[in-house]
Amino acid sequence: MSTFLYKLGKSAYDKPWQFLIAWVVILGIVGTLIGVNGIHSSSEMKIAGTESQKVLDQLTKELPEASGGQASIAFTVPAGERLDTPERLALIQKAIEDVYQVEYVINPAKLAAEAGFSGTDPSQMGSDAPQTAQGTETNQANMAEMPPYGPLMVNGMPVPGVLLSSDGSLALFQFQFTVQQASLPKSVPDAVIDAAMAAEQNNSGITTIPSDSLKSTPALGSTEAIGILVAAVVLIITLGSVVAAGLPLLTAIFGVAISIGGAFAFSKFIAINDITPILAVMIGLAVGIDYSLFIVNRQRRMILDQGLSAREAAGRAVGTAGSAVFFAGLTVIIALFGMLVIGIEFLSTMAIVAGVTVFVTVLLALTLLPALLGFVGERICSPKVRLKSSSSDRKTKQGFSIRWAKGTVKYRWLIIIGVIVVLGTVAIPVAKMELGIPSGASANLDTTARQSYDAISKGFGEGFNGPLLLVGEPQNAADKFTPEKLGNLVQELQKHENVSLVSLIGVNKTGDMAIISLIPKTGPTDLATKDLVNDLRAPDSTIAKNIDVKLGVTGFTAINIDMSSKLAEAFPLYVGIIVILSIIILLLVFRSIIVPIKATVGFILSILATFGLTTAVYQWGWMHSLFGFDTGGPLLSFMPILVTGILYGLAMDYQVFLVSSMRESYVHGHRGTESVIHGYDLASRIVLAAAVIMVSVFAGFIFAPDAMIKQIGFALAAGILIDAFIVRMTLVPAVMAVFGDKAWWLPKWLDRLLPNLDVEGDKLITALNAQAQGSSSVKKKANKPA
Repeated sequence: MSTFLYKLGKSAYDKPWQFLIAWVVILGIVGTLIGVNGIHSSSEMKIAGTESQKVLDQLTKELPEASGGQASIAFTVPAGERLDTPERLALIQKAIEDVYQVEYVINPAKLAAEAGFSGTDPSQMGSDAPQTAQGTETNQANMAEMPPYGPLMVNGMPVPGVLLSSDGSLALFQFQFTVQQASLPKSVPDAVIDAAMAAEQNNSGITTIPSDSLKSTPALGSTEAIGILVAAVVLIITLGSVVAAGLPLLTAIFGVAISIGGAFAFSKFIAINDITPILAVMIGLAVGIDYSLFIVNRQRRMILDQGLSAREAAGRAVGTAGSAVFFAGLTVIIALFGMLVIGIEFLSTMAIVAGVTVFVTVLLALTLLPALLGFVGERICSPKVRLKSSSSDRKTKQGFSIRWAKGTVKYRWLIIIGVIVVLGTVAIPVAKMELGIPSGASANLDTTARQSYDAISKGFGEGFNGPLLLVGEPQNAADKFTPEKLGNLVQELQKHENVSLVSLIGVNKTGDMAIISLIPKTGPTDLATKDLVNDLRAPDSTIAKNIDVKLGVTGFTAINIDMSSKLAEAFPLYVGIIVILSIIILLLVFRSIIVPIKATVGFILSILATFGLTTAVYQWGWMHSLFGFDTGGPLLSFMPILVTGILYGLAMDYQVFLVSSMRESYVHGHRGTESVIHGYDLASRIVLAAAVIMVSVFAGFIFAPDAMIKQIGFALAAGILIDAFIVRMTLVPAVMAVFGDKAWWLPKWLDRLLPNLDVEGDKLITALNAQAQGSSSVKKKANKPA
């Protein structure tokens, strides 16, 4: 491997234009495909096989007009004023009529007029409203606990789908789409909001607040650039040259452009989630900069320490550091592709796009980077840097890493125990971790999503932010729903202690399927709402027995509950896969039994501490103002699996670069703790710089406008911070010192079976040195007098 990469690096260095043009052509092809196919993305995150998805699929097949997503818009006026004045009523009614004219929005009046599909308007279900198909005896005790509200009346007639709070200051307009929000064209939510905003015209005093489900899709903000700027500064400090620092940045940006462009180019055929490209940008920038940094640093070190030419040093850097980059990238790719085993479509797509991004980044580091080094030539090290490196001051600058390594070796047991205690304490909040999809309840106070959530909660109750859609079917397939049975069903549902409002939407044409809207008392992410969903689904529940029906529950809230449960169940399986992969890959790379086990245990400590810290910050709200959010909430349901896969790969990057340096020292004659200290000194400075860069890139996403991006960015930044600085650079040398030379022990029978991957490039260097000595001997003989 190292010999092949050596030849590849020298070829790229000698023919830089050919390699550069090849990659530019690839970028051009990607751009052309985007122009032909267009860019398509979706916010859909469904999981096939869950109860809510089964019900939704059933509705889509049997009654498609009732299977769409739900949304709401709140109209408010200042305290002490009312919405139901003639002028304001006219504006609201006009705005609602315009919303109903938007394509994909269901007009209940038209729906009720369709043959075989008649129902009642939820706005008729207020405490002052007349009884409808729910039956004549609703549970008055339960209804008395509700905030008083009623239908918005215009000329003595209720406005379909609109409720008015008791003080008249808030009106809630709830409506439904013909499809789920994720399947809506991007223009539809904007058109709905524009139509509703018309109520604010003519200084009406009305404020229009769209719900969270109508918010724009996640997008990159300006804060991500801060991380790149920090990375640039670290590169300049580490490499001591603006030219050298620019090469890793240029390679990483080129890689992101090709990878993200490639994902969008095929988005017409493969469903791309809105978060997927942002995730690829995170990973592409981080690993792209780091991988190129390792190679450029190795080239410069060979030039300054060994006096090699830039050309020869570039080839050797690609052959040695490039081998480590290749296997480090391979671990990231395998960790990401391991998510495919879980079988969740949107998560698999994320993993594939992110994995391909890492693959492209590795290829660029091994081909485009040496080509760029060919353009730069000997200027990669300025005369000032060469002079500085030859002075005696250079040794003193390496003193800190040596002192740190000696300190960890000397106090190894104290450090091992201390790290375990500290990370174990930080991991404690994991036991209380709650998974879900962030809602308006955890949005920042100045966002329309939060304002809508708070206004609706205050005027009607938190449950109105997360209505449930129920599908009822008779236990006996031959039975049909009669008006009496429907009324009894609605009454039984209304009696549940956590039910605020029940409304019959309608029945299908054959009369064997009833569709019901149910409003819980608790919010969408509340544990009591999850319990309610489970109670409604239970085949042996009181409702199922008394009415002789089976109930299915769907809707955005139920879908999120099922998704979180499914992902929580899959998480232990994925961690198991990661642990097994970790041991196998590191066994091949380091040809050791102890090193893979040590690395895996260290990673488990890192990931537990990472999720503990993320839970404390984003769920409990610790230091929330520091990280730019106002209220804590559940953690993103797929975040643990996603972050585990990414962090595993990146943690193994540092493991490979740091421990391979220790092994290189061991192979070259250093023994015991000396090999640990010497290897640490060689690799620690560049690993430190790489970790700072990666933390900076990920931290830039913490202040993104979207809550999901915030959590992912924080977890990745915190994870790298913990793993690189506490585990790899502190715990690893301490543990290696405990085992000494025994760390490299491998049974002879296993040694014969395993291939020698030569990650350190030792065989390559030995061959090149032998070749150089041979050439020198030939020259001496040729110059010797006859």
